[in-house]
Amino acid sequence: MVLSFFRRGESGMEHVTATVVSMLGDARHEFDVASNAVFTGTDPELVADDIRDTDERINQAELDLRRELVVHVAVQGTADIGAVLGYTLLIKKVERIGDQAKNIFDLAAEGVSLAGAADVGEFVEAQRAISTLLGDVAGLLTDPDEARLAEVRDRADQLRLAHEDRIRELVHSDEPGHYAVPRAMLHRYLKRIVANLAGIAVGISEPLPLTDDDTPETDD
Repeated sequence: MVLSFFRRGESGMEHVTATVVSMLGDARHEFDVASNAVFTGTDPELVADDIRDTDERINQAELDLRRELVVHVAVQGTADIGAVLGYTLLIKKVERIGDQAKNIFDLAAEGVSLAGAADVGEFVEAQRAISTLLGDVAGLLTDPDEARLAEVRDRADQLRLAHEDRIRELVHSDEPGHYAVPRAMLHRYLKRIVANLAGIAVGISEPLPLTDDDTPETDD
């Protein structure tokens, strides 16, 4: 049954779910801190350690969970192999979200700041929408619901398309490079975050594809 693995108390995987939820919380924090450094003028030096520590915590959690999932299969056998493989893909997507958040911070560290820019409101609104989406996806891991998952997937797809449109506009813009390039990069990082969030929602709601041909295209 769709979603059944995430509801099964007897699966012995509750700790894995809780850790993934914690990873998403860290990813949300890293994303918000990194975004603030670009959009609101937070001094990157003041939050650099926080960004680095949070990113390392996400990466370590991914490694630990991979080991735990291998042990689970070794002990419990192959009955849960599809769900375990699905979890493995899911935690990789969370790790990629952390990577994109760090990429946003790296722009701030290089001196990119939109604080006070005429279009900063667009980016602040995007940050709020994505931060909310991160929280919603984390909630769905512990309380999966078909209708809410469909709504989250639709919202993520709409955000992804909006960022793709902005990238396309900036690529063909007559604005100077120092204006267009960092904005195009930001939209690409934001697009990748929502694409991975959509992928996580798919992983919660749909069984693992049996063949490569059935695997939906995703963005790193």
